[in-house]
Amino acid sequence: MKQIGTLAIVGVGLIGGSLALALKSKNAVRQVVGVGRSQANLDEALALGIIDAIASIEEAAKADVVFVATPVAQMPTIFAAMKPHLGASTIITDGGSTKQDVIAAARGALAEAFPQFVPAHPIAGTEKTGAKAAFATLYEKRKVVLCREGETIPSAADTIAELWRTAGAEIHEMSAVEHDDVFAAVSHLPHLLAFALVDMLSQMPRADQYFNYAASGFRDFTRIAGGSPEMWRDISVANRLALREQLNLYRTCLSAFDSWLANPAPEGVAAIEASYVRASAARNAWQRHIEHGEPLPKFGAGHDG
Repeated sequence: MKQIGTLAIVGVGLIGGSLALALKSKNAVRQVVGVGRSQANLDEALALGIIDAIASIEEAAKADVVFVATPVAQMPTIFAAMKPHLGASTIITDGGSTKQDVIAAARGALAEAFPQFVPAHPIAGTEKTGAKAAFATLYEKRKVVLCREGETIPSAADTIAELWRTAGAEIHEMSAVEHDDVFAAVSHLPHLLAFALVDMLSQMPRADQYFNYAASGFRDFTRIAGGSPEMWRDISVANRLALREQLNLYRTCLSAFDSWLANPAPEGVAAIEASYVRASAARNAWQRHIEHGEPLPKFGAGHDG
């Protein structure tokens, strides 16, 4: 891609820092400046070579590309702070895990400059946070979703797509409504469940005993509960409508299991096994798709329960 002159990262953590490192490793950016709330984190990002300078939000707004990589609840304030100082050709993009709320905030705060905003969501991450968690290969062979609006400047969207491709990602496009529904199901609900389970166990009288005997299954299921509480609080609230819809579907599924367990007649036991068989087959098919590129089978046939 054509080298970016100045890239501003607002929120120099795992997501923003990893993008900076990826582009630097490809010589795709001349200078990276960082903006953030924590001076200690910015100093660490500078020492690690993730950014080349610390900037104010006003200075960042004049960069060639601004990547807002903060929790989504902070974005309305950030967009409003940038607006009076925004360069005429500056492209703004984000890494938020919800899109309808971020687009609405950008549209309201940026006003006539809204076409310079390219809504995006990199599908990558770990449970680690802060500049020290960033690494250059985070986005290799990962998906990035673009949710361009009707007003989005085509060349701006093309620049952001090429930026992510340079970082190693593949580009997918969908509407903001579709995005929020999909990620409520496959990301936001799993995080809610993991946080809820760990919180429930931690408050029980025998919590020490439970955690003492927890092993790899508990570790794997709850890994994502080690993520940023602030970020996942914001995501849950921002996407609450789609998340509640998925949560209600999950509750219906759990109720079916509860009824089968309450009356373990042969048909109930068979129903439990059938659900486990479907889930195992779907999970293994997904794993082969992710690791080996095998096509996914046709899902959506429904459940017996």
